[in-house]
Amino acid sequence: MTGSLLTTLESLRGPLTGYCYRILGASGEVDDAVQETMLRAFRALDRYDPERAGLSTWVYRIATNVCLDMVRSAQRRALPWDLGPAASGDGLGVPLPPTHWVEPLADSRLAGTADPADLAVRHETLRLAFITALQWLPPRQRVVLVLRDVLGFTAVEAAEVMDTSVAAANSALQRARATLEEHRPRPADAPDPDDVAQRDLLKRYVHAFEAHDVDELVGVLADDVRSGMPPFLWWLDGPAHLATVLSEGGDACAGDRYVLGEPANGCWTLGQYRPHGTGALAPFALLVLELRGDRISEIVTFLGWGDRFGEFGLPEVLENR
Repeated sequence: MTGSLLTTLESLRGPLTGYCYRILGASGEVDDAVQETMLRAFRALDRYDPERAGLSTWVYRIATNVCLDMVRSAQRRALPWDLGPAASGDGLGVPLPPTHWVEPLADSRLAGTADPADLAVRHETLRLAFITALQWLPPRQRVVLVLRDVLGFTAVEAAEVMDTSVAAANSALQRARATLEEHRPRPADAPDPDDVAQRDLLKRYVHAFEAHDVDELVGVLADDVRSGMPPFLWWLDGPAHLATVLSEGGDACAGDRYVLGEPANGCWTLGQYRPHGTGALAPFALLVLELRGDRISEIVTFLGWGDRFGEFGLPEVLENR
């Protein structure tokens, strides 16, 4: 029996990764949360009573306690446009600590798992915009909404996970849904590796930046596009704003190259490489892009993510061509 339970427990690692990420909003903290959950579950496995709760419910209760402990004193994570108006002057300003920002999660960390969410729901509820919207909720409301509306837990199961009554869980869910509706993310298309139009759009975007072609850049951007660069509050609103900054930026990005990475948060990614003193190009930033129709609608450029490029299938260094 124990061997069977251990096998089932290990099969939950992938789904727990998605669950903890949605609660925490920080991919860098997810491994710690999942590992702590697995350790606690393993140590208590001989005390697990299948008559009281299913194994999945029991493990998610442990994961919930771990995550709540981690976010209890943490501030709300966000993206630049959630923290202030678009840039209106020169300079990026002062970088904020990593704890201010929602972090991207590579889709590969969930691949092949038994995540209860179907593919469409998984895409929508892993988007950076959705993870950021969840941050508006108090932690326990965040938990119940993810359990019920993302993972499909019943009211009874959610109450068991949260160690509360069904009535209290349902009340928290209603409040969470109302708040989330106020911060509902804008629509975006799921990345499709077989979609030629999507790949062509990304190629045009890459060419525009590498060639410093402002007209081409404007042609691939949605009218309501936003572009930000954590850890800075600085962000741009609309294609004209981006075009102006690119035009006035001189050669700041001269020689930079972009490489398509593996999807993250149900979105396309690009690795940005910058010329280095060795003659090769070193990782500079990770871009997460949302597409809508035949345009790019959102760009989040995470600076300083070079040491994590491998998570997104990106090389550690790029030879100069």
